[in-house]
Amino acid sequence: MVKLNTFKKYFIAVSVTFLLCLTAIIVIVSILINDSLSKDKIHSLNNTCDAVSRFIENDYGSQFFEDNLQNMARTIAVINHNSVIISDTQGNVISCSCSDYSIDSVCVHSVKIIPSDIISSAGHGFKEVGRFGGLYDEIFYTAGRSVTTTDDNIVAYVFASSPASTLSQFYSELFKLYAFSAVIPIVVLFFALYTMTYRWIKPLKLMSEASKAMAKGDFSKRIPVMSNDEIGMLSESFNSMTNSLVELENMRRSFIANVSHELKTPMTTIGGFIDGIIDGTIDSSKQEHYLKIVSDEVKRLSRLVQGMLSLSKLEAGEITLKLSDFNFRDLIFDVVLNQEQRIEDKKLNVVGLDKIQSVMINADKDLLHQVVYNLCDNAVKFTDEGGTLEFSLTSDGSWIEFTLKNTGVGIPEKDLPFVFERFYKTDRSRSANKDSTGLGLYLVKTIIKIHGGKAFVRSTENVFTQFGIVLPLKSTEDKK
Repeated sequence: MVKLNTFKKYFIAVSVTFLLCLTAIIVIVSILINDSLSKDKIHSLNNTCDAVSRFIENDYGSQFFEDNLQNMARTIAVINHNSVIISDTQGNVISCSCSDYSIDSVCVHSVKIIPSDIISSAGHGFKEVGRFGGLYDEIFYTAGRSVTTTDDNIVAYVFASSPASTLSQFYSELFKLYAFSAVIPIVVLFFALYTMTYRWIKPLKLMSEASKAMAKGDFSKRIPVMSNDEIGMLSESFNSMTNSLVELENMRRSFIANVSHELKTPMTTIGGFIDGIIDGTIDSSKQEHYLKIVSDEVKRLSRLVQGMLSLSKLEAGEITLKLSDFNFRDLIFDVVLNQEQRIEDKKLNVVGLDKIQSVMINADKDLLHQVVYNLCDNAVKFTDEGGTLEFSLTSDGSWIEFTLKNTGVGIPEKDLPFVFERFYKTDRSRSANKDSTGLGLYLVKTIIKIHGGKAFVRSTENVFTQFGIVLPLKSTEDKK
């Protein structure tokens, strides 16, 4: 079975539709022309019959009636390009316009009798497309009428005929003229149709090729936007989808690379120290120290895995917000108390907590606890010893804004757009702290986003870093 591509299907469908419409037009026009010409032909034949009838009515019974009748019928037939047959009331031919009859008053028509049904019909006006009761060997248009005298007596019947072949010849000439005049426009039309169809279908063909390339991992192909119609919009959407897939693929590769890196470092450390303990390379007096390091690395791996599991659930929409009303100020105090020992160990100066007002919010308390915890943990982690933590909570009646500012090395301006990305770490933070998984801020952004809010960061190098979140006070329905 031959498979047709979209271009061929569309081109053939449009071409066949065009040819069918053109054929229908030709057929309809031919029928209308034939009807009009047939009416004109019958009208002309009726006029001939009327002219002959008037002569007979005026000259009937004169001395040279038969000779005059023959000459008159012959003359009118030649002028109107018709054949004239005159019969008596019994159907016997008494005069004919053909050349044979003019010689000895005998012709192929005069030896036959006009059928009685035609004679009876002629009294009311006769018309026919046929062989006139067998008098003709081919198809003729025939019209007839009766001839009456002044006292209303029927004395004869007049019939005028014209061969139908004349119309056939006319149609033949008309078709030749049409074919000659239409061939060039039709060729041009099909060429234009082919070109337009190819132009319309080309983006779809390119999309098919690009899709096959994408299935093989090649995302470099783009579709040119050649129109402003639906196909052009589809091309733009396809390119947008391709760009998104490229971005997703880059994120996937980056994710795998980062996960591999984050897992490799603690696993290498764990494996090296355990092997050293087993083979005796590490002295027994130092084993407890290195086992403590192994324990820390295991905890780091646990935090990394837990972070990735939480991230996976959030991105997959598997976490349903459990909305409840709670005091956001109390949540902040709970997190700060949890971090109290670390804050004291680094001798940090905490300001702003005494100015925080009570603000009720409708949200998922557990998820927002994780958000505030991550921000506080991050601030404590990267604040120099003896530095300052500044808390702030404001509300305008519809939204709240929570910020946490810490002194320290800050974040380079070039890194600010990326701090909320997965596994993103500035060089300074990576070298300064080995406990970070690079997922905390991404989780903050994701959790705040599903609550309908946004997260932001401000920083000046060697001065301060400030992270903040903006949240609606009230949620009307559960969200995923």
